[in-house]
Amino acid sequence: MSKARSIPDFSLETDALARGFTRIAGVDEVGRGPLCGPVTAAAVILDPGRIPEGINDSKTLSEAARTRLAEQIKASATWAVAHASVAEIDAINILQASHLAMKRALQALDPKADYAIIDGNRMPCDMTIDAQCVVKGDARSLSIAAASILAKVERDQIMRKLALEHPGYGWETNAGYPSPAHLAALRRLGPTPHHRISFAPVRKILCEEN
Repeated sequence: MSKARSIPDFSLETDALARGFTRIAGVDEVGRGPLCGPVTAAAVILDPGRIPEGINDSKTLSEAARTRLAEQIKASATWAVAHASVAEIDAINILQASHLAMKRALQALDPKADYAIIDGNRMPCDMTIDAQCVVKGDARSLSIAAASILAKVERDQIMRKLALEHPGYGWETNAGYPSPAHLAALRRLGPTPHHRISFAPVRKILCEEN
C-alpha cells in the first residue's frame, strides 16, 4: 500500500507565532541539480488570513497551477526572490550558492522576517535571525511550499529566456536539468557561458574539447 502524500499546513508557523515571533518566512530554493543557469531562492511571509488555496510543494503542481498560485501569493503575501549566479556556483559550490540565494531572498523582504523556516537539513551560515531547518519542508510548511512555487516559476522563466538565446539545449522544457536531450546537445554543441563548469558532465566535455 502506497504512503499518502503529506499536505503542507501552517502548524510550524503557528508554533513560531506562539513563541512570540511575528513575521515568519518560509524559504526554499530551486535549481541545485541543473547543469546551467542560476540557483533561485524565494522567501515568503504568508498572511494567516489570506493564504491562497491549493498551495503545495511546487513539484506536485502543474505549470498552470504554479503560475496561478504564484500570482495569488505575490498579491497576498510579503515575498522576495533572489539568485546566485553560475560564476558564484562554480566559485563556492552549489550548496553554498543555494544558501547565498536564500539569504539574499530573506534580506530582500520588506518588512523583514524575524524568523525563518528553511527547507533542508543544513542551516545557512551567518544567519541574522532565528531560524529552523525542516527536511522536506515544502511538503510540511505552507510558507516553504509558497516559496518553492515562487522560486520555481521565476527560474523557469529565466531558463525559457535563455533558451531563446541558446537554442538546441531544450532549456524551455528541461530547465537546464541533465535530461538525455540536454546531455546530447551539450556533447554536440558544447557548453555555453551559462553552463556550470564545476559540474562533472560539463567539466568532462570541456576536458575532451581541450
